Amino acid sequence: MAFRLALRRGPAASSISSLSSRAAAATPSLSASNAGRFSAARHFHATPRALVQVGEAVPDLEVLHEDSPGNKVNLARELGSGVIIGVPAAFSGTCSQKHIPSYIQSPKLRDAGKVFVVSVNDAFVMKAWSDQLDPTHESGIRFLADPAGEFTRALDLGFDAPIFGDMRAKRYALVVKDGKVEKVYVEPDNTGTSVTMADQVLA
Repeated sequence: MAFRLALRRGPAASSISSLSSRAAAATPSLSASNAGRFSAARHFHATPRALVQVGEAVPDLEVLHEDSPGNKVNLARELGSGVIIGVPAAFSGTCSQKHIPSYIQSPKLRDAGKVFVVSVNDAFVMKAWSDQLDPTHESGIRFLADPAGEFTRALDLGFDAPIFGDMRAKRYALVVKDGKVEKVYVEPDNTGTSVTMADQVLA
């Protein structure tokens, strides 16, 4: 009797075992698939946006001011070919004594196209700085204020600068051709002058 009962139960037990095996086999592949998707999602959200890249268009924003808050400049429309120079702060020692003068005094400036200096400052500060550095404005360099830092953020070229009280622009230079970035120069320490001087950018 026991032998016949065991035989009767055998197929059912085998069937259950088979179902369990198939379910177990299916479960790992489903988990791996989900894990892959979750991992990719985490990786996507954790990856910071890169700095402005060669080939990208100049940000199409009306957030820069020239001379006064009412005079807005959109570099995407204003600049076909030329150079955008970013500085951490107007009137700072390195910017005033070394960096911007290297462009004003450069013999290659005339062939550079339109040149703009951009800083996270207000329009009145930038105008006063421009008048001090280039009183006759013969260089043709134009000084633009980015008061809220929106243009700088669009390029992903801002950094926290407690010494200045808020976010400022890294020291950078963008060579632009036909409205798109052709060359990118960004100081590795944000404020130095190892790669953004006129003799390197306008070479």
